Amino acid sequence: MSPAPAAPAAKKRQLKWRMAGLALVLGGGFVVAWQAGWLSGVDKESIRDVVRGAGAWGVVVFTALFALAELVHVPGALFVGAAQLLWGPWLGALVGWFGCVVSVTVSFWVVRGVGGRALTEIDKPWMHKALAWLERAPLRTIVVLRAVFWVAPPLNYLLALSSVRFRDYFIGSAVGLVPAVVMIAFVLDWFMG
Repeated sequence: MSPAPAAPAAKKRQLKWRMAGLALVLGGGFVVAWQAGWLSGVDKESIRDVVRGAGAWGVVVFTALFALAELVHVPGALFVGAAQLLWGPWLGALVGWFGCVVSVTVSFWVVRGVGGRALTEIDKPWMHKALAWLERAPLRTIVVLRAVFWVAPPLNYLLALSSVRFRDYFIGSAVGLVPAVVMIAFVLDWFMG
């Protein structure tokens, strides 16, 4: 009886290490943010105060905070709401959309960098079927997913771990985020106005 091929076992072991590394990076980031107290009391007003304190660097600080917050699961709606408070409905929507695009892009690169394209390495028929839509029509699929799930971190992770090309991810995300950002910015303005 011949031994099982080493390549599939090594591939499976590598996949497990990548997923463990990804869990460590994302989970560790959340634990550090939580233990440092960065997650308690995060609201539109606290974001607004930090960004205002940055002066001319406000948009840069806002975008960086948004990208980091996305990695530790702070709701993106808080940042779009803060952008609306800081810059009004029109410019706030634009800055909020820009922050969303940057935050999901950073999330993509962190997850792809650590986890690779792990979902494509899972040899299960249901996984291949689930990824088929993404492979056949990546832009359309990502636009629809973003319009429905917005900046949900699990969606970022799943897309980053798939075979989707960054270009398709970026364009699909940028287009798909527009309706949600506009709705949040202007509905918030309507309620507050």
